[in-house]
Amino acid sequence: MSTNADMGTRADADTGTGADTGRDAGTGTDAPGPRADVRSGVRRASAFLARRSLKAHRRAWAAVFAATTAAATLIGAFAFVVGSLLLAQPPVDRYAGADAVVAADQQVTYTAKPWGSKPQTAKTYLPERVRLDRSAVAKAAAADGVAKAVADDSVPVAVGGGTGGGAASGVGRSWESAALTPYRLTDGHAPRTPTEVVVDSALAAAVGSKPGSHVTLQVDGAPRPYTVSGVADTRHRGAAPAVFFTGQRLTALAGHPGTVDAIGIIAEKGVSADALRASLDAALPDRAHGDREIRVLTGSERGQAEYVDALGARGDLLPLLASIAGTVLMVALLVIATTLSQAVHQRSGELALLRAVGATPRQLRSAVGREVSRVAGAAAVLGGIAAVPLGLLMRSLLTTDPLPLPVPVWLPFAAGATAAALVSLAARPVSMLAARPITRLRPAAALGAARAPEPSEPGRLRTVCGAVLAVAGVGSAGAATAQGGQAAAMAASGAATSLIIAVALLGPWIARVAMRVLGTPVRRAGGVSGFLAAKSAAAHHRRLGAAITPIVLVVAFVCVKLAANSTLERAADRQAAAALRADLVATGPAAGLPSAAVRAVRKAPGVAAATGVLRSGVVLAHREMGDPKLDRFPVLGVTADQLSGTLDPHVTAGDLADLTGRGTVAVGKDRAADLDIGTGDTVKLRLGDGTQVRLRVVALYERALGLGEFMLPREALSGHVSAPHDRQILIRSEHGGAASASAVRRALAPYAGVRVRTATADDVRIAPSTSDEDNALIVIGVGVIGGFALLAVISTLSLITVGRRPEFRLLRMVGAGRRQVRRTLVLETGLVAVTGLVIGTLVAAVPLVAFAVSTAGSPPYLPPVQYGVLVLAVTVAAGAGAMWPGSSGGRFVLGRRV
Repeated sequence: MSTNADMGTRADADTGTGADTGRDAGTGTDAPGPRADVRSGVRRASAFLARRSLKAHRRAWAAVFAATTAAATLIGAFAFVVGSLLLAQPPVDRYAGADAVVAADQQVTYTAKPWGSKPQTAKTYLPERVRLDRSAVAKAAAADGVAKAVADDSVPVAVGGGTGGGAASGVGRSWESAALTPYRLTDGHAPRTPTEVVVDSALAAAVGSKPGSHVTLQVDGAPRPYTVSGVADTRHRGAAPAVFFTGQRLTALAGHPGTVDAIGIIAEKGVSADALRASLDAALPDRAHGDREIRVLTGSERGQAEYVDALGARGDLLPLLASIAGTVLMVALLVIATTLSQAVHQRSGELALLRAVGATPRQLRSAVGREVSRVAGAAAVLGGIAAVPLGLLMRSLLTTDPLPLPVPVWLPFAAGATAAALVSLAARPVSMLAARPITRLRPAAALGAARAPEPSEPGRLRTVCGAVLAVAGVGSAGAATAQGGQAAAMAASGAATSLIIAVALLGPWIARVAMRVLGTPVRRAGGVSGFLAAKSAAAHHRRLGAAITPIVLVVAFVCVKLAANSTLERAADRQAAAALRADLVATGPAAGLPSAAVRAVRKAPGVAAATGVLRSGVVLAHREMGDPKLDRFPVLGVTADQLSGTLDPHVTAGDLADLTGRGTVAVGKDRAADLDIGTGDTVKLRLGDGTQVRLRVVALYERALGLGEFMLPREALSGHVSAPHDRQILIRSEHGGAASASAVRRALAPYAGVRVRTATADDVRIAPSTSDEDNALIVIGVGVIGGFALLAVISTLSLITVGRRPEFRLLRMVGAGRRQVRRTLVLETGLVAVTGLVIGTLVAAVPLVAFAVSTAGSPPYLPPVQYGVLVLAVTVAAGAGAMWPGSSGGRFVLGRRV
């Protein structure tokens, strides 16, 4: 870059004019000429500038490289997990030996026409099993290519007795269905009478059973003894432990003789899966028992017939994970934009000087682009590789037995490539935009810009965009207060996102206001160093704003994620505790408690009331801002005549004594207001198995967060659940004390695996305090993304500190001591950290207040310990980002060599 000719003439390079275009008139191909020489000169000059800049600014580019690598890693990891979740299918355990399974469609749909749009359809999965009419078994058996069609029902069984005296839980099935796993007899013979059973080898070992011994089984009534006729084993270890009855006995125990859970198909030899599916489709009716379609499942789809709610859980998890992934993408792009803009901005004087001595705009843009492309390209590749182990870690947190997340060979490559492409494509335009104010200057003006101080105010467009987003964020938070449920959560999340971006755009203005508030105390308390810190911060609002942005990001994001969950948990706990009137609770094995158990408890001495709690779910079809929505709600099935002594939902209208029969429902007050219904009105619901019912509202109650949005009579739910067994029995004693508990234990002594203990709020809460999926999402949302945001804090502050090395040298040259400069840096870091913490907390408080008021009716709550850990983490990250570069460069910045 010694001559203007080597740079290229501005007339040709900038405007594209010249006497010779460098194209051959006859062939239309590039020919040697001035234009070709210009392009070659631009490439050589920009490559030279890029190489020299990467060496001269390697510390600054190292900070950009670290932030960009982390961003690519995070984007790739979420692409990995989302892709794995989209591919997930329930495992094939129970039907591993079947060639196909016939089952009812577990999906329900709702079609409506939004405002000014075409009809749209919402879909969701039903939480309870939809059964088939038993007549379909004969029709499936008559289909071409079918060797055997087996009706497959199951009942939960508590197993006890035997010579070993052990106890266990299992699944009761018919011996005919043993071929579907498959099981084979290892000892004894198949059951021949209603009192004989074949026991799974795992259960036989647990309870010490063998052929000829006796075992006690409890299904839905009192425990009964059975003779073990044989022991069966299977090579497929994923299947649940089973007890096999005769087909007739199993049908009687299942309690639904006209329907079956599913039909297992064994095909004739040589029949392909496609041919078998086509044959069954032709032989079977279109509809199952009710209005559900009949599905023929082959291959990996067979697991859906066993784990009926696995895809429903996936449907619930996908929107939550997609929401977090969207936030990740926003955060990653914001961090990349912030660090790249700061890196280019710190070189504005250098770029202006190059422009003043003859570098063309094309050369400067090309040089900056080459630098960024090299750094971002290497970071994107490294981040794409690192995304695989992080994605595997996140996958391990989300995978469950009913829904393992697969990892096909191509998925890691696709996730890494997606992350690398997004980061690489985003980096170059950001750098070009950051360098635009300098590259567009004329050489004469650039000479002045090289010596000009940092602009004190952001551009007009940036200010307007920031103000609009701030207003939109506040407006969205206000809209959340007028809504409830998922709509309020979405509005609050949108408000938080808008406000975070607004803070990033309005950072210099926020920094100016912060300095007016905090500058005076720092000057008075810090002496000479305080004076220097306050003056430096006041003179560099743009730099201070860039330093504040990542802190605001991490504080706002973590506070919103933690406080939203804590607020709902606290409100639900309080409502459940206030509703609980029982002092004892009886819980059974995983199979649940038989209906006879609650009757036995009511007869026990000293028991004032006892209510069995049956848990299920319902689906509500409604419109949300005109769009069709299907929401799944967990519900409690209770007995009204015993309810007042054990549970108090705080009724505001109507009477819970009317909650009887199959056509009534009690509704939460806020949900009733959303649906515009009251006592005496009807509400249309789909029960857990998809049965549509119109229920009369007999009561409204307040404590819906703790007890659920709907409460139904037990008899309304019992015929529409996979297993009509109570999860708990709530017991109210007449006088309390150990005497009542002992009487209840004696009454429940015949029932295996029953425990009686003091009742707590968790026993009546509609959902557990935190599920495994909730914990996983908290770890992913707060741990992974929060950790990335903290790394962004370190990278940004490191980049800023590295760019201030000439400033520190100048302070040392005019007489400032090393300790004074160090203390100045500490005070400035404190200013940044305090400002970021305060602004981040305020940004989080706006949507959190709206969300908490609309959903919980209380202020937001964040445990002080969690907030304290967040403050400590931000403070340590800010200190490390600001002080580490100064210390590592102490020989030149804070040390003696100046």
